[in-house]
Amino acid sequence: MTNPSFKPLRGLRLLSLALNLPGPAALMRCRQMGARCVKLEPPSGDPMSQYNPSAYAHMHEGVRLLTADLKTEAGQKLLHRELAKADVLITSFRPSANEKLGLGWKKLHRLYPSLSQLAIVGGPGERAEEPGHDLTYLADMGLVPGLELPATLYADMGGSLMVSEAVLQATLNQRLKGWGVFMQLALSEAAAYLALPRQWGLTQPAGSVGGAHAGYRVYPCKNGRVAVAALEPHFAAALCAAAGVGASDARAMFAPATRQAIADFLLTQTRGQLDQLAKAKDIPLYTMA
Repeated sequence: MTNPSFKPLRGLRLLSLALNLPGPAALMRCRQMGARCVKLEPPSGDPMSQYNPSAYAHMHEGVRLLTADLKTEAGQKLLHRELAKADVLITSFRPSANEKLGLGWKKLHRLYPSLSQLAIVGGPGERAEEPGHDLTYLADMGLVPGLELPATLYADMGGSLMVSEAVLQATLNQRLKGWGVFMQLALSEAAAYLALPRQWGLTQPAGSVGGAHAGYRVYPCKNGRVAVAALEPHFAAALCAAAGVGASDARAMFAPATRQAIADFLLTQTRGQLDQLAKAKDIPLYTMA
């Protein structure tokens, strides 16, 4: 958060039943915005606490954790005790599972009119019942071009931001109109949103930020790699001047000869030299081992 003292959700009571990554990550964001967060976990716990305890601890710092078996009478009693105090409920079960656990929207809205429910699902509509994970949602959107796994869990983390945004929307609605809303948030739609630059052609191989522009690429250097992001004309001109390339207009930056000349220059430079060059000539680049 850029301003840790700004707490737009101060006083909001948030109850989460969501496990693994998207729900807890959203809970973390909401807590940072001032929400009072409670999470009900099954007796077996959140799987994240088993396969990555440090990530689990990070996301649940400051969260009040309770245990409840929602398939039992005692678990349901605890659930409804917390629902009666909550402003927003976050779930991550399939719609059919929500119904079996008594968490269908019609019932909840009748019992708790001011409560909002944010249901995290894999796909929208009928696809909400389909199994899936971050990787399958990204693959469906063309974001897994090769055999390597993506560098991070884009759909899950993007989905968590959608959820925290929905918390703000639901809170605004409740404060303006006095009643809760139901919102279904699909991780596949988070992946679709992240995929828009690729669909627009920006990150395709022929796109300006897909590798065609000589000033926006990853190049090898003498002792590592360098991510160059000299896209704007003045940055491109500075890069070309350093590399001894004569022309740096828009057309020249897409020419194979320009790309080769810049590649040849960077291959002669160490990471240290390029770090100094970036600072001296105001060129946006980042060196990597």
